[in-house]
Amino acid sequence: MDLNLAGKRALISGASKGIGKATALRLAQEGCDVVLVARTRETLDAAASEIRDRHQVAAQVIAADLSHQDEIERVAAEAGGIDILVNNAGAIPSGDLLALDDATFRAAWDLKVFGYISMCRAFWPALKARSGVIVNVIGAAGEWLIPDYIAGSTGNAALMAFTRALGKGAVKDGMRVVGINPGPVATERMETRLRFEAQKQFGDPERWRDLTKSMAYGRPASPEEIANAVAFLSSPLSGHTTGSILTIDATTR
Repeated sequence: MDLNLAGKRALISGASKGIGKATALRLAQEGCDVVLVARTRETLDAAASEIRDRHQVAAQVIAADLSHQDEIERVAAEAGGIDILVNNAGAIPSGDLLALDDATFRAAWDLKVFGYISMCRAFWPALKARSGVIVNVIGAAGEWLIPDYIAGSTGNAALMAFTRALGKGAVKDGMRVVGINPGPVATERMETRLRFEAQKQFGDPERWRDLTKSMAYGRPASPEEIANAVAFLSSPLSGHTTGSILTIDATTR
């Protein structure tokens, strides 16, 4: 299916690995030029090289820490005009209210919650000029509301409300804003967490795959499955969708 995205320009944060890299590859497959943003230049360069080799599109790299406003403003200036913004950067630590101190809570939200908000603000004029689309990759913990992941659950819930409100307001500017809430996804971060848990439960980190067997269909989602949804929602084929959040999570809670 042709998503009519050829010739568009997309910026993806957290693009060096996981969902972000899969999204950049998927949009490049559709003919989009891409701007890859993450903290580490080396992994960004490797991702960009793979994208150019596989899909023959332009791939710009910007290394930046999106928890800082001045870095966000630099990214906006260097990236220039874009048609699609995919906010994906951010990993909020686990822990209940008393396990996370104030500094940890604020630092996590600076990157993911306020980072998303500031990226939307910084790129809004450029996106408005091109009737652009924002896709916020948030997380199903904002629906689950997990006490032992309180910073992530409440941060994601805030971004869900932000996405819905911004999506309503985007109509007047000819734009769209949508969100995606992935459940468990097979990323390096998930493997690291499950290896730690397997060591605790079984005394063997190599048994981490045993912990995925109870998931729906016996596995987590793949990054590519999330990327496919990002591509469709950002395309003209989903041109009447704004202020909506798609949950990609087959588990029941």
